[in-house]
Amino acid sequence: MKISKTVASVTVCDGCCCGRIEKGHNEVPINHLKNSWKDYNLENKIKLSISDCLGPCSMHNVTLLKTDRNQIWLGKLSKEEHYNSLIDWACEVNDKGEETALPGILAVHRFERSEIQ
Repeated sequence: MKISKTVASVTVCDGCCCGRIEKGHNEVPINHLKNSWKDYNLENKIKLSISDCLGPCSMHNVTLLKTDRNQIWLGKLSKEEHYNSLIDWACEVNDKGEETALPGILAVHRFERSEIQ
């Protein structure tokens, strides 16, 4: 049996603020993400985690992308296209490796964790 090494992880916040429509934030499509991970057979190389809270609540709908070489914080994800781009990024990392560029639609949502108090 071949064991694959996880090359990246995607941690999506669905906590106290993220995804809370009653607080005016967009819903986080958890089931869509989980189903896509299965459909695209990403589970062995790209770990998907759903977190209760990643911390920078002022950025709401936060996601953390991690590879061995990089850590990318994304905030204020609000559209279906944002989450589909996360899936596209994961598929490309799965196929081409961790040096995959961040899609432009997500790049504008990037922030440095140290910027947020």
